[in-house]
Amino acid sequence: MKYKFDKIIDRRNTNCVKYDMTKGIFGRDDIIPMWVADMDFETAPEIITELEEKAKKGIYGYTFRPDSYYDAIINWQKKRHQWEIQKSWICFSPGIVAALNFIIQEFTQPQDKVIIQTPVYFMFMAAVKDNNRTIVVNELIEDKGYYTINFKELKQQMIDGAKAIILCNPHNPVGRVFTYEELKKIGELAIKYNVLIISDEIHCDIIRPGYKHIPIANISEDIANQCITTIAASKSFNLTGLSTSAVIISNPEIRKQYEKFINTLHVNYGNLFGNFATEAAFKHGEEWLNELNVYLDQNHKFLETYINTYLPQLRLIKAESTFLAWIDFSALNKSTKELKDWLVNTCKLGLSSGVDFGKGGEAYMRINIGCPRSVIEKALNRIKENI
Repeated sequence: MKYKFDKIIDRRNTNCVKYDMTKGIFGRDDIIPMWVADMDFETAPEIITELEEKAKKGIYGYTFRPDSYYDAIINWQKKRHQWEIQKSWICFSPGIVAALNFIIQEFTQPQDKVIIQTPVYFMFMAAVKDNNRTIVVNELIEDKGYYTINFKELKQQMIDGAKAIILCNPHNPVGRVFTYEELKKIGELAIKYNVLIISDEIHCDIIRPGYKHIPIANISEDIANQCITTIAASKSFNLTGLSTSAVIISNPEIRKQYEKFINTLHVNYGNLFGNFATEAAFKHGEEWLNELNVYLDQNHKFLETYINTYLPQLRLIKAESTFLAWIDFSALNKSTKELKDWLVNTCKLGLSSGVDFGKGGEAYMRINIGCPRSVIEKALNRIKENI
């Protein structure tokens, strides 16, 4: 490989959430942290060079996003996902979690029902609950390690007055890349019952071989008119600290309403270096990303082989996307508290507890494998030695 994904980089003492907050989160700082969803890889060299050159200017004043920024996003979506979007559709948010909260605040009212599909990224639940809306759980159906959508329940929840659904595609943590048929069905139900689709597609560029990400807004114009899509270069290129994401809205009325809300918060200028990094990623980062996807696929395969060989007590859900893995620990017959304590204090591992992802997450753990393979092996060895 051209890029050194096996390189170990010491991230400690850099104000890094993943490493420097382990004592506060897990009660000790001698663990291998594999929880928060950022990777341990240097980003694409073209991005580093761009940021270095801009940093040398020495002035970091107010900024705006030029046409080249928008062109980079437009060209990337067309090439990678065959989605033709327009400059006017692209809005800003300082992050996708922020965008979810903005959208919930602006397009729903207190106590309105918002559907989430658990087990799912816990910030979805927070966005609904913290804004005094009502969480409606459409739990995914798991059968022999494969998750599907409960459409019968979803339809009834929409009939019962849900105002929005937060879709996670690709799905975090179960790793599904939803099919055209699944997405079309969600879209048609949303149109019929006038439910706003809020589609978090932040993991859309980290796809394993044999799978294809489909933006739900690209299925039909009618579905697009019912949809707000959020994307970012942050997960794909390890830029989460730069707080820059795009909100794509083709419906002019919804877009006008969103932009008005953003402007009242005065956050629309964005982050100087986030803007530069996003443009550089989408213009110059494809070769790096392609190699990253190969490396991550090999990490997934390594994890599967290791568990099947040495840890048959565990059950790995096969991921179709993301640098995250979803593992069932239920055969160990430990309570949530016991499992956390065992992993942290005996195995000295910091994983994300499945209960945080809502209904259906009990006895599961999410593990971040966006790291050198040697780190994954070291972590798995700790489980094997103590199981």
